[in-house]
Amino acid sequence: MIEGFAALYIFMLAGFVGYEVIARVPVILHTPLMSGSNFVHGIVVVGAMVALGGADSGLEQLIGFVGVALAAGNAVGGYVVTERMLEMFKSSKG
Repeated sequence: MIEGFAALYIFMLAGFVGYEVIARVPVILHTPLMSGSNFVHGIVVVGAMVALGGADSGLEQLIGFVGVALAAGNAVGGYVVTERMLEMFKSSKG
């Protein structure tokens, strides 16, 4: 397992790379990118549940539960926003 500062370093590096990649995406591609990121958020929910399963103390379980709840809300909200954005592109009949 990765310990201490190595895990923090990887987290900071992933955050920086993620920001740089997203900042260079043209506006026209944001809707497909958001749809793809919703898939990633689903994986985050599963990862949070696995981490919650290994929690030992009550505090770890509480933090894990909050993490699962927030990740699930983020995934659901992403799908709702994507659906609303796709509705804008449908032709109106009548």
